[in-house]
Amino acid sequence: MNWFKVMTLTAALAANTAFAEVAVIVHPSNAATLDQAEITRLFTGRGATFNNGNKATPLNLSESAAARADFDSKVLGKSSSQMKAYWSKLVFTGKGTPPKELNSDADMKAAVAADANAIGYIDAAAVDATVKVVAKF
Repeated sequence: MNWFKVMTLTAALAANTAFAEVAVIVHPSNAATLDQAEITRLFTGRGATFNNGNKATPLNLSESAAARADFDSKVLGKSSSQMKAYWSKLVFTGKGTPPKELNSDADMKAAVAADANAIGYIDAAAVDATVKVVAKF
């Protein structure tokens, strides 16, 4: 493979990664409307209910999941390490508990599909009819 082909392939892969979308998902029966501020409120522990008054159970992907870093930066406006520090401080002071972590998009879809109060996120390419997309970033 020559240098030009290597650079072209590298650029194509980088472009593909840069355009990956994160889909915020809820149970199909959830009628709440959510914007970025509302999603941030739920995933930072500053709120425990959807804007329609129903209980919200936010779920995170594991730190090793690519969608986790995308979600933290695109939606929460922080790096994953900043979010880890944020939650460490809240846990240490007794003021919060971070969302439960799941290992994969498939685990996240299954958990959200099984719990009407759940809210999570996955790579937009992994969305199917078992969940409802409320936002994409």
